[in-house]
Amino acid sequence: MTSPPSVSPGRDIRVDFLRGLALWFIFITHTPGNLLAHATLRNVAFCDATEVFVLLAGYAAGIAYGRMLERDGWLTAGARIAGRMGTLYVAHIFLFVVFAAQVGFSAAALNQAAYLDELHLDPFGNEPYRALLEALLLRYQPHFLDILPLYIVVMGLFALALPLIRRPGWLLGLSIAMYAATRLSGFTLPSWTGGGWFFNPFAWQLLFAIGVVLGRADPVALARRFPWHRGLAVAAFLVLLASALALNLVWHGPGFGLYAPERLAAGLATVDKAGLHPARLASVLLLGWLVAHLIPRQAGWLRHPVPAAFVLMGQQGLPVFCSGIFLSFLGRLALDQQSGALAQVAVNLVGLAALYLVGLVSAWYGGEGKRKAKPVLPVAAEAARP
Repeated sequence: MTSPPSVSPGRDIRVDFLRGLALWFIFITHTPGNLLAHATLRNVAFCDATEVFVLLAGYAAGIAYGRMLERDGWLTAGARIAGRMGTLYVAHIFLFVVFAAQVGFSAAALNQAAYLDELHLDPFGNEPYRALLEALLLRYQPHFLDILPLYIVVMGLFALALPLIRRPGWLLGLSIAMYAATRLSGFTLPSWTGGGWFFNPFAWQLLFAIGVVLGRADPVALARRFPWHRGLAVAAFLVLLASALALNLVWHGPGFGLYAPERLAAGLATVDKAGLHPARLASVLLLGWLVAHLIPRQAGWLRHPVPAAFVLMGQQGLPVFCSGIFLSFLGRLALDQQSGALAQVAVNLVGLAALYLVGLVSAWYGGEGKRKAKPVLPVAAEAARP
């Protein structure tokens, strides 16, 4: 169980590393009171770990299911995607039950009813049977439990559009049209508590589709189409610097007696996450371009112990993500009971170690299962896991 993460020939381990890092960032930002959250992506750009996660999921899906489409046809590849959607659905329902029990027990034991209100679990306390039914229908999504439903619907849309990956222009064109129509109309899926889904899948599918197209593209041709340009890189860094200054001025400036101009604050308030605002989309794509050029495809340092831990976590995305939701609330309880630098360090280090351990056990278990079952699927299909 101490062996390094497995890497299939030609696999881009940068994707695994960045996905593992995004999973850790999700754990950090889902832990209220965690000061390390001020150092995560959302403080330097108009995007956060969720955009990174969805883009890379599309990239991996384009590689894995694209190859399956070419080899076995649409029905087989679509069936595999449907099976993956079923796995995600079961994981979501299991996570919902565990998370509701965890928060409900803690709220009762510590006399902290605010936990239920903050995490949108108070409807579950008021109407538990109706809430459970709505959760099964994906119409009830408490706080932190809205990412997997988004991914399930986006994967379903991908299954329908799978034949179009042979025509990336058509795929992107239809995806952009759906995104624009969604942004203009505000259409989304209904929710039990009103207001629709927090993550609108009909908008977020564009980011996933872009990832699919990038994953299907030839790396050499892609590098030629989007080459490194020093002037553009400098401009990108300046944009990121300006974004970081604006975000931190609006969010944290008042604590230091600094107040942003009203127009700036009002402008940032319009950059919504639910409908994937164009600024958020552009931000994550700009970061993707920078990372793709600054980190070589097979960078040797990614195999060093610490980066390799994130690679492993990225390869075991689903169990690591689900564990991160559970652990983030435990971290919140710890920080509520004990403040100070030592508690902050302990929560983040223990959380990271626990996520790595989950990934390690999952990789070991999956490897044992593969050796026993001898599956037909190629190793590349593993890249499609979230």
